[in-house]
Amino acid sequence: MKRLARFAAAASLLSVAAFAETWNGTLVDVMCKDKDIAGHTRKCALACAKSGFGLVTSDGKFVKFDEAGNARALAALKANGKEKDLKARVEGTLDGDTVQVSSRRRRARLQPAKREL
Repeated sequence: MKRLARFAAAASLLSVAAFAETWNGTLVDVMCKDKDIAGHTRKCALACAKSGFGLVTSDGKFVKFDEAGNARALAALKANGKEKDLKARVEGTLDGDTVQVSSRRRRARLQPAKREL
């Protein structure tokens, strides 16, 4: 009986971990994640796109995107005319230090509409 209870508890913890989380922050390329985020530009992010992308959250934590998230971030940067303060909201699951992006919504400061990428 104790084994069954432990198994059920472990299974419920794993299922909770599988739910998507949401991160808000500044979109930045991996090469520049430790630099001055406030001064980071769209032009720089596009130039460093091969390194991949992620978000720097308000508490300074960097969450890296998976390949699908990198492709979405690159498309958003190319479509966006804003040069600095590239805010974004990302939904996905954290796998190690990488976010498996399920969606990335553009915030008003990145794009004027709440459109899905």
